[in-house]
Parts: sequence; C-alpha cells; structure tokens
Amino acid sequence: MVSAKTTFILAILCLVLMHELQIYAVEAGDINCKSKCEYRCSKASRHKMCIRACNTCCQRCNCVPPGTSGNEDTCPCYANMTTHGGRHKCP
Repeated sequence: MVSAKTTFILAILCLVLMHELQIYAVEAGDINCKSKCEYRCSKASRHKMCIRACNTCCQRCNCVPPGTSGNEDTCPCYANMTTHGGRHKCP
C-alpha cells in the first residue's frame, strides 16, 4: 500500500514536471492563439467562423499576422493554407 509520504512526494514531482513543461512551451515560441485570433477577427462579420479558422491556422503555423486583415507576408504558413475548395483558409 502507498503511504501518504510517497503520495506527497509524487504530487510534488508532478507539479515540478508540469512547471518545467510550461517553461519549455514558452521557450519553444508558442503563442497565445486565443488572444491573437480574438484581435485578428475583431472586425469580422462572421466572428465565430473567423475565430475557428484562425485558431486552427494558428495552432498549425504557430503564428498569426498582425492587424485585423492582410499582413500575411509575416506568416507564410498562415497565408498558404487553403480549404478543400482551394480558397484561403486563414482570415
């Protein structure tokens, strides 16, 4: 049977591991897609659809162009992603 001391030590080790993984994610250049896409889609007429597409593109490309439209040259992956119909996927 597992003692309380062992359980406590495992809990502390799990917290340390989660902290280290979070630091690694920030160092790897992960961006906050939610806030970037909220701003990017702030003037879109179909806001929910824009947010959904933007978040997908952001997660795949790890970037969102600045501003509410255009500026796609700053994020080529974002600019080149297309739908099944061949249209631009990312707002």
